Amino acid sequence: MLDHLLKNLIIDPVASLGLIVFYLLLISLPISFYAAVNNKSSSFVKSLAVLSNFLLFIQLLSRWIISSHFPVSNLYESLCFLSWGLTFGQLLLEREYQSPIIPAVSNPIILLTMGFACFVLPNDLRLTSNLVPALRSSWLIMHVTVVMLSYAALIIGSLLSASVLFIENKQPLQIRSNSFGVGGYKSDSSRSINFLLEPLNFSTSERLDTLSYRSILFGFLLLTLGLISGAVWANEAWGTWWSWDPKETWALIAWLFYAAYLHMRISKGWQGRKPAILASIGFFIVLICYIGVNFLGLGLHSYGWFL
Repeated sequence: MLDHLLKNLIIDPVASLGLIVFYLLLISLPISFYAAVNNKSSSFVKSLAVLSNFLLFIQLLSRWIISSHFPVSNLYESLCFLSWGLTFGQLLLEREYQSPIIPAVSNPIILLTMGFACFVLPNDLRLTSNLVPALRSSWLIMHVTVVMLSYAALIIGSLLSASVLFIENKQPLQIRSNSFGVGGYKSDSSRSINFLLEPLNFSTSERLDTLSYRSILFGFLLLTLGLISGAVWANEAWGTWWSWDPKETWALIAWLFYAAYLHMRISKGWQGRKPAILASIGFFIVLICYIGVNFLGLGLHSYGWFL
């Protein structure tokens, strides 16, 4: 069996590494759920996430070498790149706050993404092909990379917001932290003789809500940069800044939606779980923007379709 695996790695390293990552995530999934139920972080789950992220990096690098272009030219490559971004984002958030909820929330969507890429996509959508003339540009790496990473950040942020709706849901959620750190604010104790500044103690739901906010804010900034770079590239390639392509339209809808979320959170000072509800809905908007329009085979951004 080991000889067969090594042979497949040599013949088709891209597909083989994708399958290995899928099965690693499949092993990690029940363990991450068990750890979340027991509210205890698992070093084994984190090790599998690190290994999966590394193997996805090697897979994308191999695809880049084989195809001689950045590996985001079709739906299979973009799904693998999105999975890499999701695992990378998961590891960054776990570094900030050790919680078993983070892998329990992110592992299912990463597993579904890799499973879709490895088992559902038709073979012709997995094969590498030559880039069309419009994509042979230095803008490809910048624009697509930024947009895909924005999707990853927005997806993780929205999923964490969804978890806030269920964790400690019988307790009121008071938003006291900011986007720059969990537990960064201090509370002035007027009852203290020395007027000492005492650190605030944040609940699990508050910490997850803060991480969700930070992830969404980062994803929103990346999406903004992606829309700007895409408009510049479109003008260079097709002579128009905006063509109301389905992907462009849904990207604009996603941008407006998350702009409204950030406005309500920052300017209006929304409290409780209302921001989490709004952010959770954003997950489906990103899903339609990224996957939904591709299946119809419409527009200039279609990677492939079933219908």
